[in-house]
Amino acid sequence: MMRHQSKRYVVAVVPSEQASDGAGVRLRRAVGMHGLPEVGPFLLLDEIHSSDPSAYIAGFPPHPHRGFETVTYMLSGQMQHRDSTGGQGVITGGDVQWMTAGSGVIHSEMPAQQDGLMWGFQLWLNLPSAQKMRPPEYIELKSDSIPEVKLDGLTVRVIAGAFEGATGPAPERDTQPLYLDVRMTAGARHEIQVPEGHDCFVYVYDGVLTTEANGAQVTVPRKSTAQLSRVGSVAAETGTGASFLLIAGKPLGKPVARTGPFVMNTESELEVAMTDYRTGRLVQAPPKR
Repeated sequence: MMRHQSKRYVVAVVPSEQASDGAGVRLRRAVGMHGLPEVGPFLLLDEIHSSDPSAYIAGFPPHPHRGFETVTYMLSGQMQHRDSTGGQGVITGGDVQWMTAGSGVIHSEMPAQQDGLMWGFQLWLNLPSAQKMRPPEYIELKSDSIPEVKLDGLTVRVIAGAFEGATGPAPERDTQPLYLDVRMTAGARHEIQVPEGHDCFVYVYDGVLTTEANGAQVTVPRKSTAQLSRVGSVAAETGTGASFLLIAGKPLGKPVARTGPFVMNTESELEVAMTDYRTGRLVQAPPKR
């Protein structure tokens, strides 16, 4: 099959913002703030990157979720996850924890280290209306299960979706997510294929990336997000080297109602979620492991 030759253009380049969450963890918010509230089915992307224990040691004590999924990807450090399905484990550099809140979970994410570098990301992926009340699920993807593709000047870890014949170990979802960790050496260029119609963004966590569409070049600096159009491939180029997350997914086309830890489609569904949490009925589905 012939590949589509057009290139996605940059809709916006948005610097990440400093934020605090959990019990006082300092982080950078790349998606989910005023400048970029969401990109298709992706509701939030946070980055923790610090060697200062005071920035992360308080962690994220037990808290509720309903109606979406969280994907935690560690580059360095150790984070302990526990939730009300009975799922628990420590993820470290290269590992992924995929938590489906569904109808409701109580979970915690706490550092499993007292000092040293903590570097990782958490992505929120929305669920379709019909699956928001599905049973919760805890999935752990160890680093050695994530395929790594090496091309000229390019190394790509395939967490979800497919790239150059490699398929990530993430669970199949209606949103057909593509989640790539891309590292490019100085002077590298590559065109990355993304499914047509998918919402797409890149978050540059190190170095500087240049992307090109219709003859125009746009620079995406470190700690910034580029939201891209829905058609074509992603043209990636770097002069000095760049590392970035490329994330894409099929739009859900439904309204989003969210407050704090709950993501539903209507305000009335949010009210039900909050009432269920206050009255101890949030965790109602049988555990699925």
